Amino acid sequence: MPDQKIDNLLNLAMDATPQERRKSGNLNIGYDPATRLWDVIIKYSGPESGLAGNGIQVVPLLGGYAVVTLPDSEIDKYSHRAQVEFMEKPKRLYFELFQAKGASCIRTVQTGRNGLTGKGILTGVVDSGVDYFHPDFRNADGSSRILRLWDQSIQGNPPQGYVTGTEYTKEQIDEALALGENQGRRLVPSSDYSGHGTSVLGIAAGNGRASDGVNQGVACESDLLVVKMGIPRENSFPRTTELIQGIDYLVRQALTMGRPMAINLSFGNNYGSHKGDSLLETYIDMVSSIGRLAICTGTGNNGNQPLHEGGTLKQGQTRQIELSVSSREPTLNVQLWKSYEDEMSIYIENPSGNRIGPLDEKLVPQRYRLGNTDLLIYYGKPGPYHLTQEIYIDFLPVETYVDSGDWKIILSGKRVRGGEYYLWLPGGNTLNRGTGFYEPRAYGTLTIPATARRVIAVGAYDSLVDSYADFSGRGSRMLPYLKPDLVAPGVNIVAPVPGGGYRTVTGTSFAAPFVSGSVALLMQWGIVNGNDPYLYGEKVKAYLRKGARPLPGYEEYPNEEVGWGEDVIIRLH
Repeated sequence: MPDQKIDNLLNLAMDATPQERRKSGNLNIGYDPATRLWDVIIKYSGPESGLAGNGIQVVPLLGGYAVVTLPDSEIDKYSHRAQVEFMEKPKRLYFELFQAKGASCIRTVQTGRNGLTGKGILTGVVDSGVDYFHPDFRNADGSSRILRLWDQSIQGNPPQGYVTGTEYTKEQIDEALALGENQGRRLVPSSDYSGHGTSVLGIAAGNGRASDGVNQGVACESDLLVVKMGIPRENSFPRTTELIQGIDYLVRQALTMGRPMAINLSFGNNYGSHKGDSLLETYIDMVSSIGRLAICTGTGNNGNQPLHEGGTLKQGQTRQIELSVSSREPTLNVQLWKSYEDEMSIYIENPSGNRIGPLDEKLVPQRYRLGNTDLLIYYGKPGPYHLTQEIYIDFLPVETYVDSGDWKIILSGKRVRGGEYYLWLPGGNTLNRGTGFYEPRAYGTLTIPATARRVIAVGAYDSLVDSYADFSGRGSRMLPYLKPDLVAPGVNIVAPVPGGGYRTVTGTSFAAPFVSGSVALLMQWGIVNGNDPYLYGEKVKAYLRKGARPLPGYEEYPNEEVGWGEDVIIRLH
């Protein structure tokens, strides 16, 4: 019987064949086939000393969490250790890509005799890296504003307590800057190949030196901490194991320095119940109460994409959920989440009209073949941290591609109490155009970790026309608390790009750093300037909500699209 201290996806991956894992776009995430080692996130209790072992590497995190690297063959045995409470497979993360400072009232609070600039506050980002040569991250004397840079992709000298990457100090970065581009990048060879992290950090805290201050970021005098995710493996997408270590590192740095910090996360993913109960989300909620900090994240860009479906099924009722699969789709997966107390018969029908079901409610992998597509299914149960039940369906091609056309997932209510059900497809533009639900649901399209309770979840609006951006992820009643918290400019934002220039960017990735910068300004006003020494954590969120401005077209606040409204940096009083 599968181990219920292990999450559903890892249980399925352990039982899947090597061929099934290779064909799936999901099952091998976190696994290195060259070394046959897994990276997993665990929640544990008791001393750290008993976590490691022969061939097992452990990075203890704050609050009883850890990232463990261990052989494929040891996972089941390791999960039975008394200290291990739960084990979770890594998930792939995606960028939340898809005139603004004036719209957010940033200029007003940055200027004047008592102008706020983030001075004395740390701005931390976990992202794709940074172009540390960019003038916007350098002081007037040419030295760096970056105090620490941990590049997880360069092996050599990891930070104390971690086992991957290389940590660069301000002194090393300053030495590299003094040497110039050619020699300096040999000393500190960290780069931002996508430019995403450089743009995010520039919006939050760039000083605008490359544009004579025209494109100045929000917390333009804050000190910077940067984590570049991305341990080189089979693909270049970062994973939740890297993100959780990056957050842990930033929090420990702030504690060591004894300084307040605003953290920005502009990555997300679609895998999970979206109820704030994954180990990543519970870790973020826990760590948000350590030290003086606040964590901001974008809500994702799935609001206008056909990736989410849901509804309410009554007893005796049948619902047919149609899923279009475009041609040349190499693989896809569907998550169906429902209440455990609701009993439903579940059937799957392929484009030719052939049907399987009802699916067995057993904790074992189920395998079916419909046409030229294999279905690998796991009918899970609730876990120690999950109240809801997941049915995971992997569509694997018999040859090269999944059968294209109109697939159907059919739900029939047997014994129903609440009846709510929700389905998600993978995000991050990994599916071909034309693949998606026929009747998608915009509500509930927040990406994880924007669903964590204690983060400040930031959606996007278009500041040029003062209207909500329809791509921005929306909250829903499935969460026991309302999200998003507020919105910020996220359309056609001018931001730094590697090489010293600027570009125009769009997405909630770039709305979130407006709020991260605003958090730094609030902390400066409260903590550094002595107006409110306790202005951090949930109190910052409360101030931002109170100061939010309504957007045209909405009468009821808060709501699932814009939360409490537009970030206007707060009415300080």
